[in-house]
Amino acid sequence: MTTRRSARLTARAETKPAGSESTSMPPPSTPVSRSRKRKAISPPAGSGESLPAAPSTPKRRAQKSAAPAPTTPPLVPQHTPSAVRLIAEPAVGTNAPLLSPETSRVAAVKPSLEAVTPSRLRGPTTATILADACAHLVATEPRLKALVDAHHCRIFSPEGLAEKIDPFESLASGIISQQVSGAAAKAIKARFVDLFDQEAAAAEATTATASRKFPTPSQVAAASIERLRGAGLSQRKAEYIQGLAEKFSSGELTAGLLADAPYDEVLEKLIAVRGLGQWSVEMFACFGLKRMDVFSTGDLGVQRGMAAFAGRDVSKLKAKGGGNKWKYMSEQEMLDMAAPFSPYRSVFMWYMWRVEETDISTLE
Repeated sequence: MTTRRSARLTARAETKPAGSESTSMPPPSTPVSRSRKRKAISPPAGSGESLPAAPSTPKRRAQKSAAPAPTTPPLVPQHTPSAVRLIAEPAVGTNAPLLSPETSRVAAVKPSLEAVTPSRLRGPTTATILADACAHLVATEPRLKALVDAHHCRIFSPEGLAEKIDPFESLASGIISQQVSGAAAKAIKARFVDLFDQEAAAAEATTATASRKFPTPSQVAAASIERLRGAGLSQRKAEYIQGLAEKFSSGELTAGLLADAPYDEVLEKLIAVRGLGQWSVEMFACFGLKRMDVFSTGDLGVQRGMAAFAGRDVSKLKAKGGGNKWKYMSEQEMLDMAAPFSPYRSVFMWYMWRVEETDISTLE
């Protein structure tokens, strides 16, 4: 028994690898993570072995990138940026650049096209507002198309909206024009300017050219009533214009206020000035401030044009009406007829003057 056991032990000893010291199993090797980008593995030091080169990844054939699709160039206004401005919403504010009556500098103006963000360009601009207004008028009443095609409403055109307005001059000119013919109003205004601008008057006398400059509010406020009457003004009109000048020179009225204030506030402020009635202020808001939604029921020319456009015989109504203020159409009828044309009633009113060819040259 002893001999057989010794033989088995001897055989086992011969099969064990040389240099092994333990019969325990080595710990399992840590599996190599299969990440996309494998780290290079170095062979054991002193082994003299080199790892086989990693198979090269076949290069993909470079694909030609498709040519970019041509982009449509952005629409560019047909007017120069300096001439195109983003303007007030039609029913809201003033659209004319207003001058300070004392300095003749632009005191209130809507931002230029260069100063606004692209998102704000979606609003009306001086280049588009008249076309928008006419499109609204014709869509509301197709019969207006013939009038729109025949007459260009310059005051709300890009060139009309680019004109700088001196609010003091505009309001004073309105007072001068009250109850006189257009020719008489122009002559009186020219003499009024000459009272304060002797250089222009002298140049005109010698046929030289000189630009006439309307006097500032402070100049008119300091002048005597007698001097103002020398231009051909009545006593009352001279007082009205001097009172208006005092409002501007004191700062009670400013270009900024007239530009930014709501329409009702503008009416209230100006009607409080002696010599400025409802009609005068409405005409100033339309032709001076270039507000788009002004409508005057007190204008006889507008009333007559609306009656004719509605198919009424204005000749018979004139003969029958006598001194009746509403001889052609009642005030409520005018308001009801004009309402659908808001917020462009100023433009609608202008075309109603055209129906009967009413002379509004002194207003424009």
